[in-house]
Amino acid sequence: MTYGVIGAIVGLGLVGLLGAFALNKALTVTYPTADKLKTYESGVDPVGEGWAQVHIRYYLFAYLYVIFAVDAVYLFPWATVFAAVGVASLIEMFIFLGFVAVGLLYAYRKGVLSWT
Repeated sequence: MTYGVIGAIVGLGLVGLLGAFALNKALTVTYPTADKLKTYESGVDPVGEGWAQVHIRYYLFAYLYVIFAVDAVYLFPWATVFAAVGVASLIEMFIFLGFVAVGLLYAYRKGVLSWT
């Protein structure tokens, strides 16, 4: 494949994308009113200010999700090619699992893993 063909495909993709956005903007009918522009969450009218402190526990939940998501994304493909990559990869995997264990230990010490 030449670079011209790749450039043409990318160009057509961008034209299609921009065309879809333009068509959406042209065909959308909106009637903004004060009630439609008012912010709400889950059907509940807002009360108080828009700024609120968030408990650190929510960030720890996100941290745990990232730990398990990255763990799954990295472990499953590694397990399928383990025989081909050798012992060095095994050492690297134990280092990675050590980092995951430190993250889990931190979450356990903060009490995030208890269901109370």
